[in-house]
Amino acid sequence: MSEDNWEAVIGLEIHAELNTASKLFSSDCNRFGDEPNTNISEVSVALPGTLPVLNKEAVRKAIQFGLATQGEVQLWSRFERKSYFYPDCPRNYQITQLEFPIVKGGSITAFVEGEEKRFFLNRVQLEDDAGMLKHFSSFAGVDFNRAGVPMIEIVSEACMHSAKEAVAYAQAIRSILDYLDVSDCNMEEGSFRFDVNVSVRKKGETELRTRSEIKNMNSFSNLEQAILFEIKRHIALYESSDVVDQATFRWDPDTSRTILMRTKEDAQDYRYFPDPDLLPLILTQKEVDAEKQYLPELPLDRERRFCREYGLSTQQSYLFTADRKLADYFEETVKMCDNVKMVANWIAIEFAGRFKEMGISIWESEIQPKDVGELISMIQEGTITGKIAKSVADEMVKTPGVSPKEIVKSRPEFQPFQDMEKLKKIVEEVVLEHPDTVEAIKNGRDRSFAFLVGQVMKRTRGSAPPEQVNKLLKESMKSK
Repeated sequence: MSEDNWEAVIGLEIHAELNTASKLFSSDCNRFGDEPNTNISEVSVALPGTLPVLNKEAVRKAIQFGLATQGEVQLWSRFERKSYFYPDCPRNYQITQLEFPIVKGGSITAFVEGEEKRFFLNRVQLEDDAGMLKHFSSFAGVDFNRAGVPMIEIVSEACMHSAKEAVAYAQAIRSILDYLDVSDCNMEEGSFRFDVNVSVRKKGETELRTRSEIKNMNSFSNLEQAILFEIKRHIALYESSDVVDQATFRWDPDTSRTILMRTKEDAQDYRYFPDPDLLPLILTQKEVDAEKQYLPELPLDRERRFCREYGLSTQQSYLFTADRKLADYFEETVKMCDNVKMVANWIAIEFAGRFKEMGISIWESEIQPKDVGELISMIQEGTITGKIAKSVADEMVKTPGVSPKEIVKSRPEFQPFQDMEKLKKIVEEVVLEHPDTVEAIKNGRDRSFAFLVGQVMKRTRGSAPPEQVNKLLKESMKSK
């Protein structure tokens, strides 16, 4: 099987629950984690005679997302009924927007393997969520707390051609939602999930072939693996002269394969028609323009500013600005310590590595930006060495809230090396014990100097000031 002759064509439908106080068509509480079937009313469970009333805040949040992605906010849009029969859908239809969505078009820029790429949106539609099936050992139940929660469905064009592009696109969408504060984007709780459509075609072809849809994924790793699996499956079928049937699948992370759910599903199967209980959604241009004042600095703008103001590389800037809270943390730390390069290194490498096993980011910890700034300042001032700073950082992770200065003060082994006479003696001993290395340095092998520095640091347990060690070593070698 030669994948080099084939091109993948990928589109995503991202479902993002909006963080409004109430549901899309009722005053029921929109809150995750409450006892099952407590945030419901006659409207949520679709008792006969109930009527939907549109949530204005949900409309505002959809408009903001449309503006943030340069989409065209429609002054006239309409709600439709999408009919399907499933236990978690109390009305037996979902209220959505297929033909006349609230936003058309738009684009986002994402960072893919070191390169910026632009992806295009087809539409953004307002809709409400279904309930949730819960399976137990001997029975299953339905929790309607989520039924009626407002969502925006963000539908891309079929403009992605690799799994990595799809993941980068989804991550960029999540960043925009986060910056706008219109969704908490919690994938574990299901408030940010995606369906993906995958097909392949021979390179050079322009027509689309039969697609597969993979439903309800809520992790970027699963998204990538599922796309890769379907690409390989499609290619294998075509190269064996078989056909690909249009079908809907789910991803099984335990077996790392897609599992068939149903075949040949199209829009007509849902019997869309205008919802007779809801009037068209009519906006004025003044109302749309008013939402522009609430738009924050968006991820791409912030990334550009980080490059410009802080001198970070594009890749570094994307790393920090993809997560709004991490970007905020970075900027707060820079206010405390203006050595941007060291701040970036300590946040993105040193502390990120320490928190990785805990599954959290530094902004989720109790370590404050001022503490990271203080640690870096102590290194710059020569109060502690870089090696000791790493040990201090370990203690900061173990005892969050205790400042670096307090940690150093309470731990004698973290105190800087103060006895210069003793340091001079150690340097002399190292120089005498390694005459060949000293000779190599005198003959131009400058790299050997680092070896001598390492020997001194080893004997001082990393507490000697590096600048002083370098100075003393050079003076000692001159006299030999």
